[in-house]
Order: sequence, then C-alpha cells, then structure tokens
Amino acid sequence: MQSTYRKLAATLMLCAGVVAGAPAVAQSYPERPITIIVPFSPGGGVDTMGRLLAEKLRVVLDQNVIVENKPGASGMLGAQTVARAAADGYTIMLGSAGETAINAYVYKDKMNYKPEDLVPVSLVARVPNVLIIGPSVKAGNVAELVAHARANPGKVTYASSGVGNPQHLNGELLGILADVEMIHVPYRGASGQLADVAGGNVDMTFVSYAAALPFIETGKVKALAVTSKERTGFAKDIPAIAETQGLESYSLSNWFGVFAPKGTPAPIVDALNKAIGESLQDPSLKERLVAQGGEIDIMTAQQFAEFVKEESQQYKTIVEKAGIVAE
Repeated sequence: MQSTYRKLAATLMLCAGVVAGAPAVAQSYPERPITIIVPFSPGGGVDTMGRLLAEKLRVVLDQNVIVENKPGASGMLGAQTVARAAADGYTIMLGSAGETAINAYVYKDKMNYKPEDLVPVSLVARVPNVLIIGPSVKAGNVAELVAHARANPGKVTYASSGVGNPQHLNGELLGILADVEMIHVPYRGASGQLADVAGGNVDMTFVSYAAALPFIETGKVKALAVTSKERTGFAKDIPAIAETQGLESYSLSNWFGVFAPKGTPAPIVDALNKAIGESLQDPSLKERLVAQGGEIDIMTAQQFAEFVKEESQQYKTIVEKAGIVAE
C-alpha cells in the first residue's frame, strides 16, 4: 500500500512540475533555429508562401527560420517527416488541405501517418481557385457552362493538378450540386493544364488565380468564377460560383497552415500561433500573399483546429459521393 502511495505522490509531483515548467518553456522558446518543412517542390506557390512567412518569423522570433522542401507522394512525404519529428516546436510544416484533411480519405491505408499526428498551429491563407474555360467552351457564365455540360453528358472535361486535390474536388462538387457528369483529367501541375485548356485540349480547369493570371491577361482563357463562398479581394470583378442559381451552397477553397508534431506543448503552439499572427499582419507580407491569390485569415490555434475539422468533413463527403480512390 505504501508503495502505491509513493508512486501516486511521485506522479502528482511530476505532473505539477510539468505544469509549472510550461510557461518557462514558452518564454525561452525558440532557443535555436526552426525548420519549416514545405512538402512541395521549390519555386512553387507553397514554397513561395513558406519563404515569405519564414522571412517575417525570423524578425518576430529573433531566431533563424529555415525552409526545407520535402516533395513527394502528394505532400505526404513532408507531412510524414513532421509527424515523426521531435514534438518541441523546432520542426513544423506549412501544409495544405491535401496532406492534412483530404488524403486520409483518398489514400486511406496508403498513408504512413494520420492527420491527428499533426497539431494545427495557425491558418496562414485561404487560396480560392478560379474556374477557367478555354476556347472550346462557349459560355459567358457558370449557368451557361452548366447548361453546356447537361447538353453534353460525359463529354465536358476538366483538368486538375492530381487525383484528390482541392482542384479535383472543386470539379466533383460542381458536378454533384449541378447534377452534371464531367470527365476529370489529372495533371502534375498548373502550367500543363492551363496550356491544354488554352489550346482547347481540355474544356476547363480550377487553378489558383496567380497561376491563371498570365493566361487570363493574354485572353487565352476566360475566368468564369471563383470557388470561395463570396467574391475575393484580389479579383472583385470575378463572381463566385455560389452566385449562380442552384449553386448557392458551393464553397471550396484550398488553404495553407502551419502544423506541428503531435505532443508539442501547448505553450509552444500558442507562441508559434502568436508569432505567425503578428507576421501575417505585416503590410508587405499581406500584399505579397494577396498577389499569390491568398486571403489572410488570422485564427487562434483552437479556431484553426475547428476549421480543419469542419473542412475535413466537407472533403470527406465529396470524396465519398464522388467515389474518389487514388491508385
């Protein structure tokens, strides 16, 4: 009995020590450089966003912040690296909806980590896609596009950057809500799909505004609508799909946020969240993220966790209704 009491007392003292030490951990953090894992290739939109954020965090945290690219497996290689890293706040990830809220439903048992292995720290930006059509489609708005698709069931094609990513889900959601059948054509990147839409090889695509802008400005493609619930600040003249009668519930944007390994102490998560929020309020960073087609939305870590949970449920519903399964 005395041995049991001693063990209980030791456990309580340890817990008390952990609680008492938590503020001290947050106050001293960070004591060495932080690495931001970007699970995509250098030079892309996510990489650019990661480097812009790192630049501001260096100033806010007064510590070196390194960006390391770990592309592969639809972002899952980088996410797995962070999920298995030490839970001390020194290895974090700038991740997208794909590897944190979609892939679990598309790849299922093929993933080497679980979404819950990553702790939501802070939303960085929402990035609505733009619905683009090429010269092969004669439509002046989304309603006319839907009418065209209904008149040509199973013949209208749309491109995306791969199976199960937000662009793919944009097309599936449109098909579900409008009750039309379209053919998905996956690509490996935005440049190829935009070139083929402009050339008339594919009818339409969903891409970021930043990627589509050069094609829009030259008149090679036409932007019909954005995929966010409402019009965006960076392209106010482009209507939202939700403005179309019968599609009022349409809303699906990609987004990017910072995640840490499961078990990262709450004080460190909160310290990172505060530093990222301060960085995102910098006018120059705001301007550059908007130029990338992003919309900044500052959240607490708890709000971001709820956001990820809600978004994940929406993605799950679309994936299941569309029967999406990665090879």
